[in-house]
Amino acid sequence: MQDDPQKREIINRRHFSFRLNLFFFITFALFSILIVRLAILQFVEGPTLSAEGINKATRSVKIPPIRGNIYDSTGYPIAYSTSTQSLYFSIQPELKLEDAKENAKEMAAKLVEVFTKFGDPTKAMTVDDIIRQMDLDFRRNTISTPRRIKSGLTNKEIAYFMENRTDFKGVDIMEESVRNYDTNSIAVQLVGYLKKYKGVRETVDFYKEKTTEDDATLQYLEEEDVGMDGLEYMYQDVLRGTNGLKTYPVNNAERIIGPMQITNPQKGSDIYLTINKNVQLKTEQAIMDQLKKITTSSNKYERAEYAKTGFAVAMEVDTGKIVAMASMPDYDSNIWAGGRISSEDYENFSNVLENGTIRSVYGKYDSEEERKKHPSSIVPLGSTMKPLSVLIGLNEKLFTTSSYYLDTGVFTYGRKGYEVFIRNSQRHVYGNIDGAEAIEHSSNPFMAAMVGDRLYNRGTVNGKSSVEIWDDYMKQFGLGVLTESGLMGESKGIIEYFDSAERYSSQAALILASFGQQGRYTTLQLAQYAAMLANHGKRLKPQFVNQIKDSDGNVVQGYTPEILNEVNFPAEYWKEIETGMSMVSSQGFEGVDYTYRRKTGTSEQDVAKRTAENAVFIAYAPADKPKLAVAVVVPDGGFGSYGASPIARQIFDAYNEEIGLYGVPKKKTADAGNAGNTADGNAANNTADTADTNE
Repeated sequence: MQDDPQKREIINRRHFSFRLNLFFFITFALFSILIVRLAILQFVEGPTLSAEGINKATRSVKIPPIRGNIYDSTGYPIAYSTSTQSLYFSIQPELKLEDAKENAKEMAAKLVEVFTKFGDPTKAMTVDDIIRQMDLDFRRNTISTPRRIKSGLTNKEIAYFMENRTDFKGVDIMEESVRNYDTNSIAVQLVGYLKKYKGVRETVDFYKEKTTEDDATLQYLEEEDVGMDGLEYMYQDVLRGTNGLKTYPVNNAERIIGPMQITNPQKGSDIYLTINKNVQLKTEQAIMDQLKKITTSSNKYERAEYAKTGFAVAMEVDTGKIVAMASMPDYDSNIWAGGRISSEDYENFSNVLENGTIRSVYGKYDSEEERKKHPSSIVPLGSTMKPLSVLIGLNEKLFTTSSYYLDTGVFTYGRKGYEVFIRNSQRHVYGNIDGAEAIEHSSNPFMAAMVGDRLYNRGTVNGKSSVEIWDDYMKQFGLGVLTESGLMGESKGIIEYFDSAERYSSQAALILASFGQQGRYTTLQLAQYAAMLANHGKRLKPQFVNQIKDSDGNVVQGYTPEILNEVNFPAEYWKEIETGMSMVSSQGFEGVDYTYRRKTGTSEQDVAKRTAENAVFIAYAPADKPKLAVAVVVPDGGFGSYGASPIARQIFDAYNEEIGLYGVPKKKTADAGNAGNTADGNAANNTADTADTNE
């Protein structure tokens, strides 16, 4: 059957009409999508794309900020920043890499000529030195990062480069800060030091996080000095400030095509410490004088030939302010100038770089073998634990304030044939004594029998073992936990009574702990504990900063005391230990005109094949309204009354002179004469080769 031409024509027209309509529909849809997309680009993404376009047409160079200063409580500068001019070199990105490197080497030769002619001869540089700073192999920097070539440019160098800037393409001069530390070495381990950011960004978590910072004003520079210990690290964000920016337009060839815009850097804030310069320096000197004295003394009770280090902390009882913190010997922080330390300086000072009042530090010895024969700065508390032991005994109803114990000079425990003997120092016998007299005479048998052994024999209470009960008290008084100071690397101390209970017996652990031989703690922990005894149970956070001021001098942060925890004991319990602490004999306090309470300690510590005796001492004054608590530790220092107590006397005197134990600095008042011999009328009149060494 033949097709009908007329029908075929109709069908063809229909198909054509359909295709034409489909074409117009698709065209309309595409135009609609295009219009919508253009609208999105114009009104939604326009601002972002515009900013990106500007960024592609501009380049920015970060200007490092000036670091804030650190002052003592009187406004004396301990660490401060001064300005210097530094020369930076940028590799030219518009050149091929090989050409850029060759150009950089030629520039190095030109720079040497200028440095030699106009620079400081003591800061001479060779071509190799400059090429090394240029980092042409990109080991430290990307191609766009400016390289610092030299700091401390002379005026003649600066003038020459400014006058001939067209001859030194890629060279820029920037103002930077140099960190200076007072040459008196004031609390150097507390203040800390600086290192180069490029050297710590991958090893210190705090600085690792800075590598992801998006804000250009907060991004760290490779050659920037950053805090690495102490308050320099703790207040890094406060002290640093913010970067400035040099922004300039460039063309496709990366050539500058317009005027530069400069955003000035913001100087970091200044911090004002609670540390008093004069009290701190007198504390440091007192420790060094005492070390010299006891290592050469002819008095057998005072002689401590192995003593090499000493540590002290002075803390205000009601505020928690640290007035002095000394880790001795110390060093001059200026050895870190430029954020680096020489291998020679590191060899000489490595043992004193860290803060021994908060972590383990050793004296300087000729070999590792010799070092192992001596204790670190973290020592047992010895008899300074006894006021707390008496408080625990009273609060746990193990005895009362009217209870007496017959001290025969020895307490024995353990099964027959394996007895352990706990004796008094020098084998003293004290007869019938109560808790206060046990503190006065430092009776080991009293603590062992009335506290340690009775707590053990009472057994578990409310699901807690006797050792766990002891541990609760220790931690409430800040022993075995952080002081919350915030200082980098602070130690919690070393708890030993749990291990002893497991390896030997709970009885042995508690008896030894009762007179201070089952835990090793830091000097800062000991000061916090002493302050807690003085204020009747408030554990205060140690604080080092009175206030923070911004670059305009406005106070942005003040000081507020912070109570970490409290214990509540009846008044008669506090009275019991205060009575005992008022009668303790202590060397060096003869003739003081203020009242004070104290406890000496000689903590024994097995090191290698010898038993080290560490001098430990705590005290607070005035006795009736305590203002200042002091803790002193001298590893290998012997008796606390001889090795540590005289240091504390110097600290109290310095505080009284500068700040005033009674609210007014003594140096500002007329001499009222000698107000009395010693605290509470108890003179420490021990002389020459006689002593009440009952620690």
